[in-house]
Amino acid sequence: MASSLTCTGVIWALLSFLCAATSCVGFFMPYWLWGSQLGKPVSFGTFRRCSYPVHDESRQMMVMVEECGRYASFQGIPSAEWRICTIVTGLGCGLLLLVALTALMGCCVSELISRTVGRVAGGIQFLGGNNIENCVPIMVIDTWNEILYRNCFINIKIYPHYPRESSF
Repeated sequence: MASSLTCTGVIWALLSFLCAATSCVGFFMPYWLWGSQLGKPVSFGTFRRCSYPVHDESRQMMVMVEECGRYASFQGIPSAEWRICTIVTGLGCGLLLLVALTALMGCCVSELISRTVGRVAGGIQFLGGNNIENCVPIMVIDTWNEILYRNCFINIKIYPHYPRESSF
């Protein structure tokens, strides 16, 4: 098969695919922050969480559901900042994946990637990476958000010097 990429372009395509796949897997995994709540380990990402408290009506107390899953709705994500980061990071992953798959196709199809297309793809890749990169500080800063804190976890391992007790 003919390729429209140079040796450097093939390496770029492979690294792009590796980075896009890693970013997408990281986006979908709920292991961004770790902590504990009601004596159980909890973790969550922008739109998924593992081990979360639920009010048990029969026993009139909070119990931990020890499973991973998405929030019940988009509005169930505990803060506006995390909702924004979910959208922006998802778009970033989508852009990275689009460029990576196009670049991989360029390894097999001649005249698919020209110099101009490569530059535009690099710009799109930069934009996608920036989307992901810019959400991380917002999410870490918003970890102190009281609503997020109350709804998601208690002892945050990213800030071990500031443990709190359960507010339930």
